[in-house]
Amino acid sequence: MAAPVTTLTGHVIDGQEVHGGSQRIEVVNPATAEIITSVPAGTVADVDAAVRAAGAAFRDWSRTTVDERLAVIRRIVAELTARREDLAATITAEMGSPISFSLAVQAGTPIATATGVAELLAGDFSFTEEIGNSLVLREPIGVVGAITPWNYPLHQIVAKVVPALAAGNTVVLKPSEISPLSAGLFMAVLQAAGVPSGVVNLVHGTGPVVGEALSAHPGVDMISFTGSTRAGKLVSQAAAGTVKRVALELGGKSANVILDDADLTAAVKKGIANTYNNCGQTCTAWTRMLVPADKHDEVVELAVAASGKYSPADPTDPNTRIGPVSSDLQRTRVLGYVNKGIDEGATVACGGAETSGLPSPGAYVQPTVFSNVRPEMTIAQEEIFGPVLSILPYRTEDEAVAIANSTIYGLAGAVFSADQDRALSVAKRLRAGQVSVNGGTFNPLAPFGGYKQSGNGRELGRYGIEEFTELKSIQR
Repeated sequence: MAAPVTTLTGHVIDGQEVHGGSQRIEVVNPATAEIITSVPAGTVADVDAAVRAAGAAFRDWSRTTVDERLAVIRRIVAELTARREDLAATITAEMGSPISFSLAVQAGTPIATATGVAELLAGDFSFTEEIGNSLVLREPIGVVGAITPWNYPLHQIVAKVVPALAAGNTVVLKPSEISPLSAGLFMAVLQAAGVPSGVVNLVHGTGPVVGEALSAHPGVDMISFTGSTRAGKLVSQAAAGTVKRVALELGGKSANVILDDADLTAAVKKGIANTYNNCGQTCTAWTRMLVPADKHDEVVELAVAASGKYSPADPTDPNTRIGPVSSDLQRTRVLGYVNKGIDEGATVACGGAETSGLPSPGAYVQPTVFSNVRPEMTIAQEEIFGPVLSILPYRTEDEAVAIANSTIYGLAGAVFSADQDRALSVAKRLRAGQVSVNGGTFNPLAPFGGYKQSGNGRELGRYGIEEFTELKSIQR
């Protein structure tokens, strides 16, 4: 594999790399516990400088033509493609995704997402519409503050920045301090693609300092945030004083409803793979498997067998399917939930809180399956963000739907059935932003977002571009 890129560590403000003051944030490889490098701990003054640069650049960038922005985005796609191996290696080093997953998903999905935006701009997407005697315009909203998480660091950046640019906005980006190196490499991509200085600015730092300052800043017209529901509430509170638009993509506790006529072997295998993707650090992971009560034990047996193929190992090995979680702090969090499940009476079918025998050093945890889980248990209600599956029995289809909808979240879900129409009918009853039927795959052109406390607004496809626009009607 390629070597991770660890040299692009500064803020980028108005096209210039800024190394900041003496306060630094260490970047730790979770597979080895080694310090890779460090990034500056941004300040309120850094945020202010970046916002002022974005505000100054907005005048000219917002006046560019669609064709001009399309040409830039196509060059971004080309640069992302050319640097795919560097991006994948960097993400593996900073947050632990297995290199095969990093190549295919961590670096591959952003390329597909940016390509989709380019195709939309080149196709039938329009910023104008005639309604009666009105000309309706979609105009850029202004300066966008983009706050992104550590679990899919590049994809979440691309899913915000590229559509924002396509709509004519400028951006101040705050990546996660856990996985900031891919953000620095992305800024090099933008520079090589010819994005003018100040159009996209990068400020490293923590949520309580940089995230809060960006959310509250009067020069920021919109905040697009991806992260935990708890942090999303804080972003909303900070942004409320300036009545700016806030788009939130937050947590999930997605239900995988396996109906009584489903192919159990296929459904469980796909369910385990989805749950353990990225070591379970995926907001859309199907972490609750809902199964007919009379098939519960059979499903548990299948789940344990499938889990046996996910042995935690060195993420730089192309054969590794599951690496470490992102940090020691995240490992502590995951193990705390595992112990909570045990304390509340769930049965550990495989895995558990024991860490002996796992690779060391490194933030590794055992892939875990809980059986006999009740809907009110903590592990069935709260987002764990690790390789932990809860299997819940149900007795009727209506009860399955009720259990699926019984959490504060509504981000994703799945339904498996031998009858496609029946599966679709159940999928329509789930209070979630996206539902997979019989293993339907992720579509980067479809709207992505959640119901309830999983957030508001939508990303990806034409919906993602529209999210970064204001509507104006001109009557004639």
